[in-house]
Amino acid sequence: MEILILSLVAGFVCFIMPRKNHFFAGLVALLSSAANLYFGIKLFISKEFSCPKLFPSICGLFSINDLNAFTAAFITFFGFIIVLYSIRYINTKIKRPNEYYAYLLWTVCVSCLAVLANNIILFLLMWGTGAFLLYLLIAIKGSEESSAAAKKTLIIVGGSDAVMFFGAAILWKLTGTLNMDAMHVAVTGTAGVTAFLCLLIGAMAKAGAIPFHTWIPDSSKAAPIPVMAILPASLDKLLGIYLLTRCVTNIFVIQQDSFLSMLLMIIGAVTIIGAVMMALIQHDFRKLLSYHAVSQVGYMILGIGSATMLGIAGGLFHMLNHAIYKSCLFLTGASVEYRTHETELDKMGGLAKLMPITFICSVIASLSISGVPPFNGFFSKWMIYQGLIQRLGESGCRFTLFSCLIAAMFSSALTLASFMKFLHAMFLGQPSPAIAKRQEVPFSMWLPVALLSLLCVLFGVFANQLPLKYFIYPAIGAVPDSGSYAPVISTILIAAGIIVGIIIYYLSGIKKAARQDTYFIGGEVLPLENKVSGVDFYANIKELQLLKNIYNKAERGFFDIYEQGRSFIFGIAKFFQYLHNGVLPTYLVWTLLGMMVLFFSFMR
Repeated sequence: MEILILSLVAGFVCFIMPRKNHFFAGLVALLSSAANLYFGIKLFISKEFSCPKLFPSICGLFSINDLNAFTAAFITFFGFIIVLYSIRYINTKIKRPNEYYAYLLWTVCVSCLAVLANNIILFLLMWGTGAFLLYLLIAIKGSEESSAAAKKTLIIVGGSDAVMFFGAAILWKLTGTLNMDAMHVAVTGTAGVTAFLCLLIGAMAKAGAIPFHTWIPDSSKAAPIPVMAILPASLDKLLGIYLLTRCVTNIFVIQQDSFLSMLLMIIGAVTIIGAVMMALIQHDFRKLLSYHAVSQVGYMILGIGSATMLGIAGGLFHMLNHAIYKSCLFLTGASVEYRTHETELDKMGGLAKLMPITFICSVIASLSISGVPPFNGFFSKWMIYQGLIQRLGESGCRFTLFSCLIAAMFSSALTLASFMKFLHAMFLGQPSPAIAKRQEVPFSMWLPVALLSLLCVLFGVFANQLPLKYFIYPAIGAVPDSGSYAPVISTILIAAGIIVGIIIYYLSGIKKAARQDTYFIGGEVLPLENKVSGVDFYANIKELQLLKNIYNKAERGFFDIYEQGRSFIFGIAKFFQYLHNGVLPTYLVWTLLGMMVLFFSFMR
C-alpha cells in the first residue's frame, strides 16, 4: 500500500510544481521511485500486503503470490531506472517535464495495483487507468504527430479494454465470484471460449501482438524514447504477458491439444516473423526497435501457448528478459539521439570510439535479443524451443508445432541480422562530420543502461541460480527440466574460445591494417553521402517479388487494424451522409419504405 500512497502524493507534487522547478520535480520523482523500488523488493520478499488502518477491508481486494510479487518488484525497478535516466534526457526534449514525472509515477502505481489486484473490477479499473496514462505520456510533447499517435493508442488499447469488460462479465456469470484466484473455467463451451478470447484481446493489445501492434511503431516516432523504454518495452509487456499467464495457468483450463492452444502458438509465430521482417527494412532506429518489441512478444505467446510447464516458464522468463534488454536498447538509442540529435541510421556512424560505454551496452543488448549465448535472451528462447519440442513428441498437430518452431528459430537469425545492421550503421563504419566531436553521455544516463546490460549477462550466465530459481519457477509452481544447456559451462567454453582466438591473432604476427578515411570506387573518391551504410544491407528484401506486395500493403495500412476500422466506420458514415442529403423527396421515399416495412411486419 505504500507504493500507492507514495506514488500518488509524489506525482501530485510534481504535477503542481512550476515548470522552472523541473530539477526539483525530477528529484522528487527519483526519491519516490527509489522508495517504490524498496517497497517492491520488500513485497517480493515478505509476500505480504500492508493494509491502511482506516480501511482494513481493502486487503480483501488484493492477493499476493509469487507471480504478481515478482512482476510488481520489476515494475518498480524499471520505474526507478527510467526516472534516473530521464533526469538529464527529458528536460531537453519536452516542455512539460514535471507532468511527465507525474504521469510516470502514476503509471508505475496503477501497474503495480493491477498485477496485485485479486478483485477483477479493481483489476480492470487499474488496467484502464493505465491505458489513459499511456495516452498522456505519448502525447506529452504536444505536437500533432504525438497527438495522433496517442489517439491511435487509446483507441486500440482502450477498445480492447472494453472487450475485456465483456469477458469479465461472462467470467462473473460463470463462476459467481469477482475474485480472480477463485475462477477456474474450463474453456469448452461458447461462454468459456468467448471469455477467454475477450481477455486474450486485452492482453495482446497491451503487449503489442499482431494484429493489435500498430500503435507501437507509430508511438515510437512521436513519444520521448524513455516512454518507449518503460511502456511498450517493459511495463506493457509485463502487464500483458502477466494477464495471459494468469489466464492459461489459473483463470482458465487450457488443454495442450485444444484449438485455443494452437491459436496462441499461431498468433505467436505470426507475430514473430511478421514484425521481424518489418524491422529489417527500417532506416529509423526508433521504428526498428519498436518492431522488434512486437516481434519478441511473439516468443512469449508461443511459449505460453505451448501449455507445457517448460514452455510457460520460457515465455515468462522471456517476458522478463525482453523488458531488460529492450529497455536497454531504447535507452542506448536515446543516448545516441541525445548527442547527435538524429534518429536516422544512415546519418550516423563511427560512434563506437566516441561513446564506448553506450556502444558496449548496445552490443550486449543486441546479442541478447538475438538469442546469442551466453546472454539471457538465448536461455529463454532455448526453453521455449524445448517446450515446443516436448509437444512434438506428444501432440497430434505436429505440422503446426514444427512450423511454429521453424518460424521462431528462423526469426532469431533475422533478428541477429537486423541488429548487425543497427550496430554497423550507428556505431561502426565511416563517421559523419556532423557528429565527429560527440562524447559519452553523462553518468546519470549511462549508469541505468550499464545496469540493464549487466543484468543481460547475469540472467544469462547464472539463469538457473538467479531468475529461474527465485522468480520464474516459483511463479508457475513447478521446476521443469530446462534441457541440456548449461549456461555456466557454456560461458566458460565461449570465453576460452575467445581468449584462444586472441592469442592466435597476436602470435600470427598480423600487422594492423592501414586506415583510410576515404573510400574509392573505380579510382574515384566516393562522396560521403554515398558511403557504405548499414541501412542498405537488406534494402533489396523489399524488391523480392514474393515480399514486395506484402510490404506495399503494410505501408498502406492493410494490416493495421486501426486503419481498417477507421475506413469501415468512415465508409458507413459516408453511406448515411449520402442517404441524408437534405433533399425532401429523398426523405419522403425513406419514410414510405419504413412504413412499408412496419406494415409487412405487423401483417406477419
